[in-house]
Amino acid sequence: MTVSTSPVDIPRSSLDVFTDAALLDPWAGYRELRDQGPVVFLDRYGMHAATRYSAVSHILRTPDVFISGEGVMMNDESNQMIRGNTLCSDGEEHATSRGVVVKPLTPKALRPLQEEIRTQARDLVDRLTARGQFDAVTDLAQYLPVTIVSNLVGLPEEGRERMLLWASESFNSCGPLNERALNSFPVLGEMVEYATTQAVPGKLKPGSWAEAVFLAADRGEVAKERCPMMMMDYMGPSLDTTIFAISSAVWLFARHPDQWDLIRQNPSLIPGAINEVLRMESPLQCFSRKVAVDTEVDGVALEAGSRVITYYGAANRDERQYPEPDRFDITRNPTDHLGFGAGPHACVGMNLARLEMRSLFEELAAKVERFEVLSETRALNNVLRGFASLDVAVHV
Repeated sequence: MTVSTSPVDIPRSSLDVFTDAALLDPWAGYRELRDQGPVVFLDRYGMHAATRYSAVSHILRTPDVFISGEGVMMNDESNQMIRGNTLCSDGEEHATSRGVVVKPLTPKALRPLQEEIRTQARDLVDRLTARGQFDAVTDLAQYLPVTIVSNLVGLPEEGRERMLLWASESFNSCGPLNERALNSFPVLGEMVEYATTQAVPGKLKPGSWAEAVFLAADRGEVAKERCPMMMMDYMGPSLDTTIFAISSAVWLFARHPDQWDLIRQNPSLIPGAINEVLRMESPLQCFSRKVAVDTEVDGVALEAGSRVITYYGAANRDERQYPEPDRFDITRNPTDHLGFGAGPHACVGMNLARLEMRSLFEELAAKVERFEVLSETRALNNVLRGFASLDVAVHV
């Protein structure tokens, strides 16, 4: 690895942040980049990387300068393919479509669902603890998002079985044009095809979130041509990020049984523990923004037209923001973590994700004395971090 400084004092790095090894264990690379500066130019990818907390937080909260309307992916092909969805929009256009998408996801709107989700969580935990051994990804973490959320979104039954694959590959497509991104394009194309031909009025569940998007278009609240791409706001983000967060929490509690003991003794710590899980093992590690005008971030000059990768995972482990950032401490309650992003593009599904996680871990705390990891396989993804499988035994 070589480091140099350009005439305009932008730190540069030849570090390859998208190798298998870097994705599986990114922490040393993140620290190296943070130590070089708030924003570093990645020579291999022709993009900047923001890895310090202050820099990432500033970028996310300055949407007029760091725009999403030209895409948040790290390659032009993906940005073109999903142009028009809420994630890749700015200003009034973004506020309008986000207002429609987020309507069923506010705390008030989710209140009527709390009892159903808790009942489902209780029944699931009863079944799994009776078995004594299970996969914390496929048996535990996938259950609520796949069964409950898919039904609430109300997409046609045909194709639903592909949603987990669509979700993971849509995130793979967010990276630079490496093998993972290139392999994701056919699947992403299939997802776009489904959104434009199947997730349409007449095929959606009456009263569902997806139907509400088209009804909003009928009322003139959003342009009808945006509706298919807005379907994708529900199809991917509602699944993988929550699934990875739940299974990562189990993994962390297995590695830190003293922290699980605190939860069992005082379940009111669960909301803060969720924040610490999201800080330590952010399911979404990075997205990107386009620089709209010449600007500076913490003294580093950035040119209009350049692209900046915002590393949530690195920012959440920044020792400048969090003392002993690599220590898992559920009493820390880092409410300022960037695991859900920040600013106007913060995750629309964060309240639902918290509800699902809280419901599951309240039930687990009542039943499970400790978790034991039997085997684990990390999922390799350009922007997500989590497990493909996590076999655990539970001691009750």
